[in-house]
Amino acid sequence: MNRADPQTAARSVPDPAPDPVSRRMRDTKPSASLEAAQLARDLRGQGRRVISLATGEPDFPTPDHIKAACVTALAENRTGYPPVQGIPALREAICQKFHLDNDLDYRASEVIVANGVKQIIFNALAASLEPGQEVLIPAPGWVSYSEMARLNGGVPVWLETRWDDNFRLRPEALEAAITENTRWLILNNPCNPTGTILTEAEIRALAEVLERHPQVMVLSDDIYEHLRYGSAPYFTIAQVSEAMKARTLTANGVSKAWCMTGWRVGFAAGPQALIDAMRTYQGQTTGGVMHPAQFGALAALTGSRCFMGPNLEAFRARRALGVQLINETEGLSCHAPDGAFYLFVNCAPLIGATRPDGGTIASDADLTRYFVEEAEVVCVPGAAFGLSPFFRISFACGIEVLEEACLKLRDAVARLTPAKEGPSA
Repeated sequence: MNRADPQTAARSVPDPAPDPVSRRMRDTKPSASLEAAQLARDLRGQGRRVISLATGEPDFPTPDHIKAACVTALAENRTGYPPVQGIPALREAICQKFHLDNDLDYRASEVIVANGVKQIIFNALAASLEPGQEVLIPAPGWVSYSEMARLNGGVPVWLETRWDDNFRLRPEALEAAITENTRWLILNNPCNPTGTILTEAEIRALAEVLERHPQVMVLSDDIYEHLRYGSAPYFTIAQVSEAMKARTLTANGVSKAWCMTGWRVGFAAGPQALIDAMRTYQGQTTGGVMHPAQFGALAALTGSRCFMGPNLEAFRARRALGVQLINETEGLSCHAPDGAFYLFVNCAPLIGATRPDGGTIASDADLTRYFVEEAEVVCVPGAAFGLSPFFRISFACGIEVLEEACLKLRDAVARLTPAKEGPSA
């Protein structure tokens, strides 16, 4: 009987396939808010009547004059490859926006357009971070900041803020966090998820700290600039400090206030060298934003803003109702946000509570999972924003939907058995 050569047989066994995923990606978490929104879609696909309070997406349609500009661009066959940095007319309009809204003057060459503010931020970090450099993020902060820092070789560092101070970043906390390895501070004002807005004096105090540390740049994410509920004027850091303007990237876009989330048009202005590097990076990854969307954004920035007032009033009414219903629910509480369209809800009294099925609510993630199962309401746990025990709900939905969701949350909380209190001191 013929026997195969053992060495030949060994060689015929295929090697195990290599892991196709890098360690960097294995360590990267999915976007918690997008995952929550997808969960809602999946459950609806199963026939469940789920209410999603997960995403920051206004329920108002894009204004007609913006849609018309897109249609015109298509009719004129503006469908070729767009300029990587953005069409000249849009970049000039962005310069005018910064001048009129923020008293900031930039040249068109210092402006870049990208596929949403998310790409602006990612490109900036990719273009500027060396391995191991630190990115300071006030906690709580948007779910993607920390992961984008990691993906680009950086180290996210959460900065402490306090519930009883309405999550305001204080200069002493900033000063204590800065090291020789600090590269960026990310400021989101108004803040997602808290809605907190820093005043001119508070921003100036932070700028005074940063002026003493010339290695630190600032990424000012101003996407919620036009969603503010008070009458105080708005300020951004490059506006209050000429010294910081030279090392600040001011990012904004049309997604929120102009109701254009799916159009994916963000923009930024900043130091020429950084903008040039971002353009190079974008040119090697995605290229420019499609022409029709850019012409829509041009119409947004140069056209009427008359729709913003009624939209803001609708958000204001939802804000009042949501704050009332949450604070009337035993075990939950929240501040009234200064801006944006989120409530960041304190759920500390519910940690340790027992579910009707005997399970324990050990974290804010457990609580939001319970809300999906028992109330069919989707929220985002505070851990995703760098601070527990909280959860975020979005009131960028109809007021009737918001009311129904909050009442369902109240009923679900009422079915929990409170944790036993420890012995008194």
